[in-house]
Amino acid sequence: MVSRTNKTIKMKILNLYAGIGGNRKLWGNDHKITAVEFNEKIADKYRQLYPNDNVIVADAHEYLLDHYKEFDFIWTSPPCQSHSTTNYFTQHIRKRPVYPSMKLYEEIIFLDNFYKGKYCVENVVSYYEPLIKPTKIGRHYLWSNFNIPLINQPKDDVGSMEPKYGNKACKKPLEERNAVNSELGLHILQQALGIIIENKVEQNKLF
Repeated sequence: MVSRTNKTIKMKILNLYAGIGGNRKLWGNDHKITAVEFNEKIADKYRQLYPNDNVIVADAHEYLLDHYKEFDFIWTSPPCQSHSTTNYFTQHIRKRPVYPSMKLYEEIIFLDNFYKGKYCVENVVSYYEPLIKPTKIGRHYLWSNFNIPLINQPKDDVGSMEPKYGNKACKKPLEERNAVNSELGLHILQQALGIIIENKVEQNKLF
């Protein structure tokens, strides 16, 4: 599925739980990107920001099972709320506690065993010791089948690079606050792309 045009590698990318596309912001328009977002209003915002992408309103967890073979690179960011330290510290004030969602680990295990392309699963640093060891960059845990070198990220690295305002609550909409830092998204894609190019070269040598 990887194509080479004018020395540029073009990939089919699946962007799951896309939100408003913070992770995708610096990816450019050379790749064929399919974004899956369950919330129609948020999906509409994504369409406005990235009109060249194919945006699908669907359950990302189920879409992955049905379509994973169609893509060269998969990025997935399952909902992080149940894994976050905020969830841990607010359990005592909830009327009913919340289990950490195992969809996160379902997708890691599934991709690691069945997917032939390159993938990255992103989530927040959890309040518990992760069940599968991740790479940690800033506030993010990352699981992938390729090496992601560490980069310096600001402490406030979720969403845009703009700082929050002291101890005041952030005024940004929730979907913006939940967006992955765009520079981190680009860093990860570049690493995946480099691995894919290397694999392509090795295949050409073999055949």
